Amino acid sequence: MRVLVQRFGGRSRLLVQTLLTGGVTRAHKVFLRQRAADPHCPLSALLETFCQDEVCMDEETHTLTTKPLVSLFPATFKHDLLCFLHLLHPGLPRESVLSLLRCLSQEADKNPWICALICQLYKDIGVEEFRKDTLLTSECVLSLKDLCDRFKDFREKRGWDLCLSEHRTDELSTDCQIDAGLKKRKSEIPELQMDSDDKPESKRRKIDLAAQGGPEDGQVAVGQEESDEKTTQIDNELEGDPSATGSVPEEHVLPDHIKAAVPLIKELLDSGTEWDQNCVPSLKVLHECDANQLEVFCAMLCLPEAPEQSLPHFCSSVLTLTQDLSHSTASVIIKNLLLGKVRSLTEPPSRCLVTAVTSLCTRYPRPTCQALIEPLIKEGQTGSAQAELLCRLVKDCLEPHHRLLVFQMTLVGSWNEGVLSVIHDLLDLKIELSEEIFSEFTNQLSSQSPHFAKSMKFAKMVLTVLTKFQSRVTPACQHTLSSCISFNETFLKKSLQAALKRICH
Repeated sequence: MRVLVQRFGGRSRLLVQTLLTGGVTRAHKVFLRQRAADPHCPLSALLETFCQDEVCMDEETHTLTTKPLVSLFPATFKHDLLCFLHLLHPGLPRESVLSLLRCLSQEADKNPWICALICQLYKDIGVEEFRKDTLLTSECVLSLKDLCDRFKDFREKRGWDLCLSEHRTDELSTDCQIDAGLKKRKSEIPELQMDSDDKPESKRRKIDLAAQGGPEDGQVAVGQEESDEKTTQIDNELEGDPSATGSVPEEHVLPDHIKAAVPLIKELLDSGTEWDQNCVPSLKVLHECDANQLEVFCAMLCLPEAPEQSLPHFCSSVLTLTQDLSHSTASVIIKNLLLGKVRSLTEPPSRCLVTAVTSLCTRYPRPTCQALIEPLIKEGQTGSAQAELLCRLVKDCLEPHHRLLVFQMTLVGSWNEGVLSVIHDLLDLKIELSEEIFSEFTNQLSSQSPHFAKSMKFAKMVLTVLTKFQSRVTPACQHTLSSCISFNETFLKKSLQAALKRICH
């Protein structure tokens, strides 16, 4: 095996060694680190080397022949290699992957599991002749049909228990070393509960099945068991309940090619390094998710926990997509990526966070208003740090009609000092207020004035109304504003009264 590994050079050799010794997960991590250090992907050379002819001895004819290098590796390695390519195929040269699959297909009939993985990878890369093929062999279809016939009435008590009891009894009858008492205890299986006890039982059955095959099959089964455990962990995180055993609703299930993009994007988010153009295509899956699927996708990426230093790179890559995100997609991304970080601010936002928020707000202003600004205002989460950021968005990123939208958001619910800062900046920009909106605003001023009797921000805001919106102050509004000023206890009270008196005359 060492001789085969020596056929590869540099980073490709490290990947092959990792696949041989550490499996798919570790090899994927090694590849992502290599890619972060050097954007030039080494996998093209790796795939070409696998397809090179190698002189070897034919086991049947005992003569020298040539075979593709990949054919000389053990079945467990081929299995892991196919799983590895399944994760990364969207960013790989299509022809190189097809060449490797053709090489692997020469002996795939000897291993049904590898044959199924090859078929699945053909489907992943869009080969039409494989789209309608089923991954199930005729024997597997018959076994499944027989199993389904046993459980037509799934409510019938002890259905699974009886099936497993028969399986266990058959196994025990072939073992002459087990005494009758032990045989009896094992055949009387307690009623199966669909909870966490399934996992040890499932693991034991996999090992038992592996033991019936050769050593190579045992290695495949154990490797598949580890892969299944990792898949189960991701699926449980995806469902939001680590202990969940029920099925995921159909509309929440992500297609395989979308799931395949998760590890690469998450690794780039965690690394905080700059994204190159080769990484942008993986974000195209954002266009293919509906709102529910996108929530699941963001949860798998742990988007709310992404480090702030990675935000500008991520947002920059999102903005370079040739097709703009839909309103709903942009809203979900902004909510998951930014809302939690902005909501938890206790000091002025970092440069990375400001860059991310302003870049997305400039490109997607309405989704930002609805997914970020509105929740902060309505939930009363606008402290001084949040207000500083929102005021910056209002001044630098929003068009007049979007500023009006934010202003209307402030008229719902109670105010605090942070909201007052946002309203004051909006009024300073002299937004266009209709008579109806201005009347609603003055009523809100009157209702909130007892709570801000000593607030300088509130007093300055009222003074701005009286100086910049004189034409909007009707006789009805004059009475409302007079009532509002009567509660004021700051040194600006006389200035407020004088400004209102000028309007009345």
